[in-house]
Amino acid sequence: MMTSRAAPASATALVPAVSRALTLLDTLAQQRQPMSLTRLANDLDLPKSSVHGLCNTLVSFGYLRRQSDGAFLIGPRVMTLAGAFVAGTDVAQEFNALWSGLAAQPDDTMILSVLNGPDVLYVATREGSRPLGLAFNVGMQLPAHLAATGKAMLAFTDPDVVRRLLPAGALVKMTRRGPADVDDFLNELATTRRRGYSVDDEGVRDGVCCFGAPVFDASQQPVAGVGLCTSKIRLTPGEAERHVAVLMRVCGELTRRLGGEMPVPVKRKGVRAPTAPVAPAPTPVASAAATRAPRVPSTRKRAA
Repeated sequence: MMTSRAAPASATALVPAVSRALTLLDTLAQQRQPMSLTRLANDLDLPKSSVHGLCNTLVSFGYLRRQSDGAFLIGPRVMTLAGAFVAGTDVAQEFNALWSGLAAQPDDTMILSVLNGPDVLYVATREGSRPLGLAFNVGMQLPAHLAATGKAMLAFTDPDVVRRLLPAGALVKMTRRGPADVDDFLNELATTRRRGYSVDDEGVRDGVCCFGAPVFDASQQPVAGVGLCTSKIRLTPGEAERHVAVLMRVCGELTRRLGGEMPVPVKRKGVRAPTAPVAPAPTPVASAAATRAPRVPSTRKRAA
């Protein structure tokens, strides 16, 4: 019987020959190893003569290769399709397209960022209907080890790469919260990777909490991070659960549009709301990363 993905449901009638050919390609892509004609016929639940004709056609167009023993592999022509897909995909464009059909704003601010060295660079934002007291502007940069989106992307990055990105010794802070050093940060990233999302618990701004999750491309690399930011005073355990659910749906959809797949979290036992807000520090904590980012007004609210 077929082991590959089922054909998508559609009100439009599908062409059987095309459906069988695409299912055959999908089966080989998932197996990632040569498959004989007999095995393909068994897996696809099709007559061997039909599969033979499909394979010969796909070989002639370069989408399959035939080994000396007669087994089949994915051919080089598929790379042309993959390249065309990647070239025509822009994660910021896809993020903005998610909201185009909505009549109302989301309740809370949604942001999209990419890594830029040790910082995150915000490339798209969607202001929420509830005031946040913090404006995320396109082009703004923040330290990746403090921003939820940065934590989300770096959690799925090789730890050696993370060490090279961040300085040795104490890490800069923008409030009284945040990882002390790289080892502390790597421990936090391990937790983030297991549960699938990150938390910025007032690390960027007192009174603001942000949940983050990565977006993956077709090569399963974290190419962007999505953050959902809210006022901590409103954050109850139930609200935290809802925020993470919304966040993971958005990241899942963006990942799907980029041709990737979301990893399955090792554990997801429920979302704990961050601890109670801390009092603001008597004086601001200066940092090179903070001064490098554009000034963030405390009360400004942009139109979506």
